[in-house]
Amino acid sequence: MVFSARRPDLPTELHYPKFINLPNVQLMQISDQEILRAVQRALEEDVGSGDATTASIIPSDAIAVAEMRARVGLTLCGLDFARITFEQVDEDLEIKVIHPDGKRVEASDCFLRIQGHAAAILTAERTALNFIQRLSGVATLTQKYVDKISHTKAKLLDTRKTTPGWRHFEKYAVACGGGTNHRIGLFDQIMIKDNHLATLGSDHAQTIPMALEKARARYPSLKIEIEADTMEQARIAMDAGADIILLDNMPPETLAKAVKINRGRCLLEASGGVTLDTIAEMAETGVDFISVGALTHSAPAVDIALDFQLPTL
Repeated sequence: MVFSARRPDLPTELHYPKFINLPNVQLMQISDQEILRAVQRALEEDVGSGDATTASIIPSDAIAVAEMRARVGLTLCGLDFARITFEQVDEDLEIKVIHPDGKRVEASDCFLRIQGHAAAILTAERTALNFIQRLSGVATLTQKYVDKISHTKAKLLDTRKTTPGWRHFEKYAVACGGGTNHRIGLFDQIMIKDNHLATLGSDHAQTIPMALEKARARYPSLKIEIEADTMEQARIAMDAGADIILLDNMPPETLAKAVKINRGRCLLEASGGVTLDTIAEMAETGVDFISVGALTHSAPAVDIALDFQLPTL
C-alpha cells in the first residue's frame, strides 16, 4: 500500500454542487468530486511524503478490523468523507457503512467498519475522523436547535458564517441535522443589510424602496431580503414589497408585533442573540425562519473513536 497524492482517478474539474430547490430556501447536495478533492487535500496535508510511524513499525501484511463508534449521542454527518478517505489510501479496504448521514446514534454505537491492511487504516484514521467529527458536530448542534422549535412552523436557517473552504460541507451538515440552508453565497439571493443601506443614506423611507427597486431591476429572478434593525425599517420594507425581512436582534414581543403588522405579505426571519434557551420563544411568535450563525461557527466537534482489533499476520 502506497498513498499517492496525485491518483489518476482524481477529477480534473470540479462541478458545482446541485441544489434541491424549496420555496425561498435551498438544501445543499455535495458531489463525490468535491468530497474527493477535499479528501485529497487533507491527505496531502497529513500524510505528505509518507506515514513515518506506520511505515517503521507495522508489517505490510498485518490485517486489522476497525470500528468507528460514537462516544456520545450525536447526529451523523460525513460518512462519505470517511469512506472516500479510506478508499484513497487503500482501494482494497472493505468498508461497511452501518448508519447513514442524518441518523441519530447513541454512545457506543458503531456506524462504520473497516477491514484490511492495518497500515492503511492507521494512515487514514485521523483524516477520516477529522471530517466526521467536525461535520457530525454541526449536524448534532443543528438537531438540538431543530428539536426546540419542532412544535412551531418556523424553520431553522444557517448563515454564511462558515469555515473558509468548508461552506458546502458545513451547510450539508446543517441539512443532515434537520436545518434548512439559507443562501449559499452572495450570488443566489440578494440580502440588503444595514451597511448597504448606510452607504446609500440615512433616510430609510427613501433608501429601502430605492435599494429594492435597483436590486429587482438588476436581478429579477432572485429573492430579495432586507435587514431591519427597527420596526420602522420593517414597516417600510413590508410596504415596499420585500420578499423576506430579517428582523435583527428584536425581542420576542417585537417579533410578534412584526408578524401582526406584516399580515403575511413578506416572509419573516428572526436573527441575532439566538440560543438553545431562547429559540423556542422566538419561534412561537409566528416568524417563518430563525437563522443561527452558531450552527457553523461555534459547533464543537463530537467525540468519535476508531477502535482497532489486534492485527493478524
